[in-house]
Amino acid sequence: MDTVFLVTFLKENLLAVIAIIITLVFIYHYIIERESGVKLSKKYRDSIFEAQSKIFLNATQYLISGNKDLAIKEFLNAVDLNRETMETYFALGGLFRSNGEIEKAISIHRSLIARENINEATRLRALKELAVDFDKGGFVDKAIETYKDVLRINRDQFEVILALCRIYEDIEDWDQAYNYRIMLSKVGHENQSETISHILVEKAKKRFERGEYKECSEDLDDAFRFAPSVSAKILRLKLYLSQDQMEDAKELLLELIKEHPMYTSFIFVSLDEYDSKDENYKEKLDILKERFLKMEDKETLSSPSVALSQVRLLKDKNRVDEAFATLSGWMRENSASSDVLKIEYVKLLIEVGKVDEALKETQGLLGSIHNSLTRHYCSQCGFNSDQIFWRCPQCHNWETIQFRWKV
Repeated sequence: MDTVFLVTFLKENLLAVIAIIITLVFIYHYIIERESGVKLSKKYRDSIFEAQSKIFLNATQYLISGNKDLAIKEFLNAVDLNRETMETYFALGGLFRSNGEIEKAISIHRSLIARENINEATRLRALKELAVDFDKGGFVDKAIETYKDVLRINRDQFEVILALCRIYEDIEDWDQAYNYRIMLSKVGHENQSETISHILVEKAKKRFERGEYKECSEDLDDAFRFAPSVSAKILRLKLYLSQDQMEDAKELLLELIKEHPMYTSFIFVSLDEYDSKDENYKEKLDILKERFLKMEDKETLSSPSVALSQVRLLKDKNRVDEAFATLSGWMRENSASSDVLKIEYVKLLIEVGKVDEALKETQGLLGSIHNSLTRHYCSQCGFNSDQIFWRCPQCHNWETIQFRWKV
């Protein structure tokens, strides 16, 4: 919770934070210059400091008020006054980038890299900033190469490796994504097993779609060694169906639903959406669904998600009476039920001809119905989609998907 609060605070007060940091860095730079014995007269040095202080104060005020253009002008004045102050160039490059003027930011950071009189730490910093410029500007290939240039100088760069992970995951180069996640796990302090498992599953999906079932199975084995993720189990389920391994498929389905009952409807949506070239795929999937409908594990069947999935599968098969009996029995045995289940019950009452009872049930629901616009959302950033996603397209986090039951 503290981390979320900190991130939110930084986003809302980014300009003010930047302004304070720049001012502190400038003061620090001045003190270092003064103590290192820069060969300027005290009067001249003080006049430069006074002029730069005024410029930085103005720039800070413009940043806090959100006026980036005027802040940029002030920093350009600072550059004209003293071209040796590196922090001014970095501040200016960052402002150009945040203002969408990527080419200008690139030009500034390239000019810093080309300088002969800067130390290696400053050159490395400029190279990292250049990589970020390319990244933000959408120059993917140049961003990758420049990030790699940084790592050639210093491999212990967590942010750089993380940026490369994100890029390779975005462009779905799963081999490289895997390599850099492994590197990240060595450099950082966070466990990457879950994410690496997902990456290997994505790699296995590509092989599965090409009909390379043996290679797909090998990639899945690797994924399970890192973490037995739900996505890995669902893909293995598709693999079993495609290879006519029905007993294995039935066993895995029941195991998956028992372990993750909330994923039940999600599992069947994923299996239904798969566009298989196997003409018998739907028939085999129906056998799997029938096995699920005959499930007898009471603890698993007590889950609202499992109950709703059974009812909707029965309705899809036009077995309305069975669906009504299933849901009626579930609601008698389970006192806690969701609005979605109650609405499904009202629909079934109407379909079996019990209209008066349906009207009576509806009266209690009118004040509590929440109509969901999408089936899925990200628990981290709130991204909404009807499509299944294991990696959020907005915040890029893995396995943050949450489910809504559409009314």
